[in-house]
Amino acid sequence: MDFYQKLQQATSEERTSLFSIPVISAALAGQVNRQLYISFLTRAFHHVKHTVPLLMACGARIPDDQEWLRSAIAHYIEEEIGHHEWILNDIAAAGGDANTVRGCQADFDTEVMISYAYDTVMRRNPVGFFGMVYVLEGTSVSLASNVADTLQNALSLPSSAFTYLSSHGALDIEHLGHFEKLVNRFDSPADLDAVVHCAKIFFRLYGNVLRSIDVQEKS
Repeated sequence: MDFYQKLQQATSEERTSLFSIPVISAALAGQVNRQLYISFLTRAFHHVKHTVPLLMACGARIPDDQEWLRSAIAHYIEEEIGHHEWILNDIAAAGGDANTVRGCQADFDTEVMISYAYDTVMRRNPVGFFGMVYVLEGTSVSLASNVADTLQNALSLPSSAFTYLSSHGALDIEHLGHFEKLVNRFDSPADLDAVVHCAKIFFRLYGNVLRSIDVQEKS
């Protein structure tokens, strides 16, 4: 069993818990309103805007004997630049206030998830950040394209309101293939443990981000 398979196996319980969150089932069924969709996009903006800075910080802390990994991180950075702006465009196309979203603080649960990501990169093993990559890209591959199609029909919004979901569903299929090859090259037990540990935690933290949408909309 290679490392990617071990990672899937080790985090299966956490992944199942994430996919059982009511807002995911509601989105797949088209049972959400426009404000809930904008709330999701707002949270996405506040974590996606940190992707490139986190990757840069991660690359800077990779040791010299993992130069191959630094090169892979540089490729990730090229792929991810500007994606947070796509989200703001989607918010505007969905009738939201993109400028307000850009200038506002992240909600508590998104802030906690991003803070943990920075803590992982800066204080502990930066390779653990790939646990977050696995959670976010894996979730996107499983849900993004299906949710985009369903919500567009349910909300009667233009395609321009779904560029983030539609593009990431396709992009992350490719990214996840690269991710699998990348983590299967890790040979340090400490690196392997860091990715599994962080993936477990990020499943919980991202789950809290999604749960907070329900809390907001029902309050």
